[in-house]
Amino acid sequence: MRKSWDEYFMEIAEIVKTRSTCLRRQVGAVIVKDNRIITTGYNGAPSGLRHCTDIGGCERERLHIPSGQRHELCRALHAEQNAIIQAAKVGVSTEGATIYITLQPCVICAKMLVNAGITRIVHRGEYPDPLSQSILAEAGIEVMAMD
Repeated sequence: MRKSWDEYFMEIAEIVKTRSTCLRRQVGAVIVKDNRIITTGYNGAPSGLRHCTDIGGCERERLHIPSGQRHELCRALHAEQNAIIQAAKVGVSTEGATIYITLQPCVICAKMLVNAGITRIVHRGEYPDPLSQSILAEAGIEVMAMD
């Protein structure tokens, strides 16, 4: 049976996440417009900087910081952030696009997705951030969780 567009792009996001260098959790994102991939992103250190795998570990893990807290201590950019940045870098608009993410976005990414003009989010996996859900609802962004 032929896959739906949502299944197809989510499978691609699952492949994208395999590039992640995060020691805690691998996340992949694919931004799509008119059923065409605009950009992809995965979580990892900024371009040219050492990853946690290269510096001997994760600072948040070392400090026993729970998931969803103290994002500023993380070396990595989130997958959604990298996908948005890549679109800006190559000059492609994300206005009206859908993003497929292997994990529900955090509040920081939710705010970025709102301002990037993303109108639909399809994700797998829950993330402990109710403020993110509230912001996305207030912005009128369609959010769909996939199994």
